Formats: sequence, C-alpha cells, structure tokens
Amino acid sequence: MLRRHQHVLVELFRAADLCVIVGSWLLAYWIRVYTPPFNTAHRLPSFRTYASLSPLVAFLWLSILTFGGAYESTRMRGRLNEVLSLWKAHGLALLAFIAVTYMYDAYKYSRLVMIYFAVVGALALAVFRVLLRSLLRGLRRRGHNLRYLLLVGEGRPVEQLIDRLAWYPELGFRVVGVVTHDDSSVEECRGQRVVGHFGQIRELVDATHADEVVVGLPRSQQHYLDEILAQLSGEAVGIRIALDVHEHVTLGCEVEEFEGLPIVRLNDAPMTGTGVLLKRVTDFLLSAIGLVALSPLLGLIALAVKVTSEGPVLYSQERMGLDGRTFRMLKFRSMRIDAEADSGAVWARKNDDRRTAIGAFLRRTSLDELPQLWNVLCGDMSLVGPRPERPVFVNEFRQHIPQYMLRHKVKAGITGWAQVNGWRGNTSLNNRVECDLYYIQNWSLLFDLKILVMTIWKGFINKNAY
Repeated sequence: MLRRHQHVLVELFRAADLCVIVGSWLLAYWIRVYTPPFNTAHRLPSFRTYASLSPLVAFLWLSILTFGGAYESTRMRGRLNEVLSLWKAHGLALLAFIAVTYMYDAYKYSRLVMIYFAVVGALALAVFRVLLRSLLRGLRRRGHNLRYLLLVGEGRPVEQLIDRLAWYPELGFRVVGVVTHDDSSVEECRGQRVVGHFGQIRELVDATHADEVVVGLPRSQQHYLDEILAQLSGEAVGIRIALDVHEHVTLGCEVEEFEGLPIVRLNDAPMTGTGVLLKRVTDFLLSAIGLVALSPLLGLIALAVKVTSEGPVLYSQERMGLDGRTFRMLKFRSMRIDAEADSGAVWARKNDDRRTAIGAFLRRTSLDELPQLWNVLCGDMSLVGPRPERPVFVNEFRQHIPQYMLRHKVKAGITGWAQVNGWRGNTSLNNRVECDLYYIQNWSLLFDLKILVMTIWKGFINKNAY
C-alpha cells in the first residue's frame, strides 16, 4: 500500500517544506520591519524586493533538502535524528543563499533578516516535520498507511525484530508471516505465524503481498543467505538484512556504503562531526578561561609545593587517551620524587606514606588535577570524559574487564560521569567502566554541563580521593 502512495507522501512533505521555508523568509522581513527593538525601516527596501527572492529560496532549499535525503523513507529513524538532518540541510542552504545574494552589488540584504530567517526557518521546519510525522504515525496506529513485512529466519534475530516492531506500532510496519529453513518444524515465532520455508520465498512474497522482506538469520544459518537473495533477485520488493551481531554491539552499530560496498561499523563513538567540533570549542574556551581565572590559585599551589618538598612543582605522567594513544598528563606533584623507586607502578592507597606534606591536601581536594586544564587547552584531554589511566594498568585491565578499551573511543577527561558518582580511586573498575560507557552512549553538551556542575558541588572532595 505504501509503495503505491509513497510518491504522494514525498510530494506532500515537499509542498509543506516549500510553504514553510518561503513563509519563514517573508515572516523574517515582517519581524525586521514591525517587531521591536530593531524595527526601524530606514533605508530598508520594500517587501516586494524580498518577496522577489522567494523562487530562489524555494529552489535552493528544496534542492538541498532532496539531495540531503530529507524525503527518503524514515520509518525506522528517530525524530531527533530527522530534525538534526533537516537543520544541517537548512544551514547548508542558508550559506548558499547568503553567497548568492552577496553577489548582488546593488544591495546587500539585511543581516537581521538573515538571522531571523535562519532561526524561524529552523524552528518551523522542525515543528512542521514533527507534526506531519505525528499525523502519519497516528494514522498508522489506526491501521492506515501500513507497510507489510515478510520475515525470513528464526531464533534471536527474528524474535528481537518482532518484539521491537510490536513496541512501535506507530511506525506502520506489520508482519505478514515468518519464513523458516526447510527442515524446521516451528509453527510460530513470537506470536507470528510461520507461512513457509526458504525454498518458497518467491511464492510467499506474492501470496502475502509483502512490501519488504527482512532477512534475520542466526549465524548458524548464514549459509542460506545466498540462496535467499538469489530467489529474491527477480522480485520488486525491498530487502533488509538484520545481522546477528547483537552481543558485539555496545556503543552502536551503523551501516555505511564505500564505493558500493556495504560496511557495518560497530562500537563507533556517537561523538562525530559537529559534536566533536562543539565539544572541542567548548573545551578550548572553558580551559582558557579557567587557566586565566585560576592563575592566582595555581601560583599559590605551585609555591606551596615548592616550599614544602624537594623536586619539581609539576609531575608529568604517561596516560592513555583517545584511540589508545598516549600523552603526558600534568599534575601538581603530590608525592616524593622517588615514590615508585621500590614498588614500581602502583595505585595510590589510603594514608599513602609517599605523599608530601601538602600532597595529602591536594589529592583530597583534587587540586592537584588543575594543571590538566593545560592538557585540555592543547587538545590531549577534554573537560569531561573517562579518566585516563597509565598504559601499564590498561594492559592489565583489558585482559580481565570486558569492553574496557571502549573507554578510549572519546578523549579522556578531568572529570567524568564515574567520578561524580563516586567511582574514583581504588573502587570498582567494573562500575567505573559501566559509567564511562553510559556517558559515551548518551553524550551531549548538556550532559557535559551537568557533569561539570556536579563536579563543582560534589566531585572535588571525595572519600576515595587519596
């Protein structure tokens, strides 16, 4: 059913975006002229001048939205991801629009109009897209605009797929049957009827009027895949393949295409592209401000370290950071200079006799960590992230703690989700890794801000900081 009407839906979304973006452009002019405090219309051209650009606005935005995949089927795509994709296309189209209008030497268009247009357009595109998607999902809940799936396989991949489809009926997917291997005696799977076997797939596609075939084979049946795809090669039906790699996925799974070759990416950090740039800019600005603002305190601590013990003020130690690369992490020296001469590399312990007179105080209050602001400024660390560990300990922990190395998918941090939850010092490594992976999976700038605020209130002084 959807296959027959998909083009109608695409045109509906295009028409909605066209009205939204042109309306936003005209509304931006109205806000500039009639809304305080910047509503002085001195030397501002007439409404007709701006309205004459509406065809250009429509062409640029629809072209970039189309090439950006804004009108592809998104039933299995979250609303947030769809909105973010819209905003990326909106930003690119806005840059192109500014570049084109800048070539008009006779008149430079109002910067305030452009700013209003950027904001109003972004909000309007997101709101109208979410409303349209919500309307469609409401219709699908009532049995309209459905897409029918024929599931091929058995065991965990198909069972998990059926469960997840049942959780989200608003997506409009309905299972018309399950196809199992030829020798299987299974009659149903998670309440879905088994309608046939692998050798009958071509006939079953026609009999069930399936819109798509989803192949979810357990690894023990992967050798059937070529036979299944060969039968489907002559059918005008969509095909999806659900890979049985669930137990290997911790941080996420994504399929990308490289010159026609599909590649499955496992456990890539969600911090990519714009997110990485925003985090780096935030780290740079806040660490620079911190170094300047805290310079009197840093000077006093340096003087106290120098006066109370022999040796350098700062202590540089090799730590492992992003992608397993090592760097030299800075701290105020809190132990005597020969602290590991006899013992080798060991963790600090409670009432450690290797600490200097001022060192016990610095470690208990975490003030010895402040020089790491320089590591953040230089890009070796971030303000927030998993705490970096020494390579000698990493090589030991990775042998005994599953997924330990996934902590290094992001930059190490001065503070982190594990630290503000009390997992620091000589505490449970499993709980610490669990917190670190939770942070990576759920990262956002707001999450970073939350951790920084929690650090100020409860992260500096901790019973396990020794």
